[in-house]
Parts: sequence; structure tokens; C-alpha cells
Amino acid sequence: MDSREIGRQLRARRAASGRTVASVAMDAGLSVPYVANLENGRGNPTISALDRLAAALDARLAVSLDTGEAEARAGSRQAAAMPQSLVRFGRGRRFRAVAETLSRELGVDPDELAAQLLNGLAMVGTWLGRDLAEADCWRLIDALTLVALNPA
Repeated sequence: MDSREIGRQLRARRAASGRTVASVAMDAGLSVPYVANLENGRGNPTISALDRLAAALDARLAVSLDTGEAEARAGSRQAAAMPQSLVRFGRGRRFRAVAETLSRELGVDPDELAAQLLNGLAMVGTWLGRDLAEADCWRLIDALTLVALNPA
């Protein structure tokens, strides 16, 4: 995993939890510029810093050494940049409420579900070659909700 992917995951989880860089940095005992740089794919974080960030975001850090085959198999799931519009979207009251409701129905962690939804929306935007408008995001989330809650 490269620094851009780490940054994308950090930003997605932070945005999904509706938190600011400053609040996460404070909880992790790190500086705001350091965390902001990591989210932007810059820097070389230590395992200790990543572990502290994971704890601040109510996540668990998992580190593995593999042959790289897993990355090759995940080729179609390449990291998508998290546009600021999606960060703002993820902080919205309506998005948080939908993520909470869906997470209860599906029996999953609400912050993890919110992060996955935002990552998915970012990937769709990358695939389309443009940032998604808020209405686009809601149409996609509505469709996913219908599929998730009403399996065929």
C-alpha cells in the first residue's frame, strides 16, 4: 500500500465519522499539518503514528507482508482520490443518518459503512472522470439502499 492509498483511507474514515483533521490529530497526539500531509499522500508515517491515527478514528491498524499478489488481484479497486466535495458530503447530517440506519439494518459498523460508501462514490467519480454532484451521490446511495435492503 502506498502513501496515497493510506491517505485516501485516512481521509475517508475521518470524513465518514464527520470529524475534522484537527480533532483527529489532537486525539492521536499528532500535529495538524502532519495528519493533513498524510491525508494528501505526502510523508512517510511510522507504524506508531498510523496506530495512533487508527485508534483516534476508532479503527484497528492491520499490517501485513505479502507477495504483492493481493494488490494485483485488487487491480480494479485502485485508490480513488477523495474529492473535497465528498468529504463535505460525508459530514452532512442526512448522510450520517442514512449510514446509521443502513448499518443497523445490515449489522455493520456505521463508520466503516460510511467510509466504504464514500470510497465507492469516489471510485465512481474517478470512473466517470468527474466529481459527482450531491444529487448523483444521493441517487447512487438510494440505489444501493434498495439493493441492500431488498435482496432479490
